[in-house]
Amino acid sequence: MTDEDAPLRRRTRHRTPTGEVAPDGTSNGAGPRLLTEPADGTPAPVDTPAGLAEVVARFAAGTGPVAVDAERASGFRYSQRAYLVQLRRKGAGTALIDPVPLPDLSALDEVLADTEWVLHAASQDLPCLSEVGLRPRRLFDTELAARLADFERVGLAALTEQLLGRTLEKHHSAADWSTRPLPHDWLTYAALDVELLVELRDALDVELARQGKSEWAAEEFAALVAGGARPPRQRTDPWRRTSGMHRVRGARAQARVRSLWYARDAIAVRRDTAPGRVLPDAAIVAAAEMNPKTERELLLLPGFGGRSVRRLAATWLEALEDARSLPDDALPTTPQFDGPPPPHRWADKDPEAAARLARCKEVVTRTAEEHHLPPENLITPDFVRRLAWEPPVEPDAATVTEVLRGFGARPWQCGLLAGELAQALLVPPPAAETDEEAEETPGDGS
Repeated sequence: MTDEDAPLRRRTRHRTPTGEVAPDGTSNGAGPRLLTEPADGTPAPVDTPAGLAEVVARFAAGTGPVAVDAERASGFRYSQRAYLVQLRRKGAGTALIDPVPLPDLSALDEVLADTEWVLHAASQDLPCLSEVGLRPRRLFDTELAARLADFERVGLAALTEQLLGRTLEKHHSAADWSTRPLPHDWLTYAALDVELLVELRDALDVELARQGKSEWAAEEFAALVAGGARPPRQRTDPWRRTSGMHRVRGARAQARVRSLWYARDAIAVRRDTAPGRVLPDAAIVAAAEMNPKTERELLLLPGFGGRSVRRLAATWLEALEDARSLPDDALPTTPQFDGPPPPHRWADKDPEAAARLARCKEVVTRTAEEHHLPPENLITPDFVRRLAWEPPVEPDAATVTEVLRGFGARPWQCGLLAGELAQALLVPPPAAETDEEAEETPGDGS
């Protein structure tokens, strides 16, 4: 790839008000245009079966790709369900659908079955869309496309500014979308999220083709579709993901984390409230470390000062007592991981594997730079670790490809990496002895 073929973000580009790039790389002084209202106005949310039927008919008659987005209430609700679904299609306009009274959108899914869906950061929205019956068969992910094209800023507003000369406000991205009724300015924000998606898709498609990465993107998008069709994997011991867990030492203290975590989770599920709003992770860790036995001791700890947390003091003390009363054989044990140990332990456990991993990382870094890709999009880092920890008996391009494909790597990734990774897995030959070193080598005395 020549400098002329380098990704757009590597150049200094300014846009004119029409979105055109000035031939000399400069602009006429006008910055990106901020969109504050959808072109067709802000639609009212659809919340009745009759309204949904009208949307289905409109989108069935539309043409071209459909832009899709969803809003959740992460940080407010326990559920990761969608609280608003936004769609836009040429000839159909924009629709905002309230999936709370309309939890089954499969009729809309049916009329869009043969349509390409355009999403931004699709992996975040596919699970909640699937819950309401919306499952794409083909998609284009504008965030992932931008990563493959090596854009430095891949947020929606940043990309529309760079490629379309227009930008979006993101004031309500972290709002509580379970709020009813939804404020008008929130609905405007939601409609604008799909206003430019198809146009952005077209611009990124051109850039991917220019860089010779269209097939790579197609494989990535197909993998997203396949992954979205699978049910989410249930985590083993989810309590181990408590923030600050690394500070908790000893099985008994870990049992306190586990007991408090499940007590909190039961309350969060019952209230449909984000667990951190019931009891912060920091409070769980503090209680696990200090092991308070009285309400006074408990409420003096960090994270237990809030009124709602204090009201549940008896619940937290009971959870701590449950952990104290456990027999030793019921305490948490060291988890058995399906895979290699953390890389920082490799040098002690298996120095040869550590050396293999270092060589493999060099291959990935070099190849990513050559093709203007973020290394993590060239190959999932865990795949490289697994390969280096347990390589094929006879590493070559074919056997490495087989292993990587088994992990989930795409054909384009294997094509770029398999041969060089196979070489990196081989034990390097000893360095050739220089003439100078040979002269310094003691003779045999003959």
